[in-house]
Amino acid sequence: MLEKKTIDHEKAVLIGVINREQNEEKVTEYLDELEFLTYTAGGEVQKRFVQRIDIPNPKTYIGSGKMEEVEAFVKKHEIGSVIFDDELTPVQQRNIEKQLRCKILDRTGLILDIFAQRAQTSYARTQVELAQYEYLLPRLTGLWTHLERQRGGIGMRGPGETEIETDRRIVRDRISLLKKKLTKIDRQMETQRGNRGSLVRVALVGYTNVGKSTLMNVISKSKVFAENKLFATLDTTVRKVVIGNLPFLLSDTVGFIRKLPTQLVESFKSTLDEVREADMLLHVVDISHPNFEEHIASVNKVLSEIDSANKETIMVFNKIDLYKAEVIEEDDLTTERTNRHMSLEEWENTWMHRMGGNALFISALNKENLDTFKKQVYATVRKIHVTRFPYNNFLYPENLDEY
Repeated sequence: MLEKKTIDHEKAVLIGVINREQNEEKVTEYLDELEFLTYTAGGEVQKRFVQRIDIPNPKTYIGSGKMEEVEAFVKKHEIGSVIFDDELTPVQQRNIEKQLRCKILDRTGLILDIFAQRAQTSYARTQVELAQYEYLLPRLTGLWTHLERQRGGIGMRGPGETEIETDRRIVRDRISLLKKKLTKIDRQMETQRGNRGSLVRVALVGYTNVGKSTLMNVISKSKVFAENKLFATLDTTVRKVVIGNLPFLLSDTVGFIRKLPTQLVESFKSTLDEVREADMLLHVVDISHPNFEEHIASVNKVLSEIDSANKETIMVFNKIDLYKAEVIEEDDLTTERTNRHMSLEEWENTWMHRMGGNALFISALNKENLDTFKKQVYATVRKIHVTRFPYNNFLYPENLDEY
């Protein structure tokens, strides 16, 4: 009889701080997301530490008292990784590592590690490797002694496992080589995009884990990898989709996240060219997430950075089957009504008004309201197509129901 294999998750603790920019509620939400990131990377969170501190300690980020508390817990429970929600300076990372004697990661390092796991194609692996080297370069001094003590696990994937790379010049040469390689691939991909002809291009955008790949699978009848983990999709997938008899190209892109590392934004700018060159965007939102409006703002911020904020956009609120409004009892006179108490119908009215009707509420997994989704997408794609090719107007009826 075969033995059942069990997955050993690396023990981790999380550290966040309350300050002028983020209150206790915000820190809890960020740490929830950091815990999901840790789980995605293969870790299991044992405890969270939160400290109220206005100005981070330049040596150890958190105060000495809290650091001693963390150190005691790490030793007692044999913790493998301590993960900070905010980016650490190289000096802070080295000092904390010396005191705690385990792997020290910040949110940036953790996201880079997940990207290293998820990269499937040569192009994605090159992008991730470049981002990792640029992140590691200022941290080389104290990193390798730690690698000699312990290898593998969270934060140890990708470049940087051979001692020869302690030489900064070698690392800089590698960065230069990777940039040249990416430039060459970018030119090839630009040619590929140019060869796709005159079809209207539609790009799926949105926060990570909102269901973009699931939606793509449903409407393109293809099998794009989809999983309930962050950053399940790294490589852009492009499929030809036909609604009625109107063909267009649909691309699924990497998900966005708050506090996205600048190294990744730079490395993945070429991937985001699919978004930049799209004729319209389907901005997918997980409406079941309590802070989905902040996710929308984060995505819109990145879209602005890549000059794509003013494109024709349909907001697609996904996972309506999971949405639950918080209920206020009739005799409760103390609880203030907030957005979290709004019904699905109220959200629909709000966003239909904001988007001038360009808002849809669906469940891609359960295929709810997909007919409405197809009609709206068809109408928008048709409008772009007939503007570009007015002589084709007669080929595509204004209403999808006329087929």
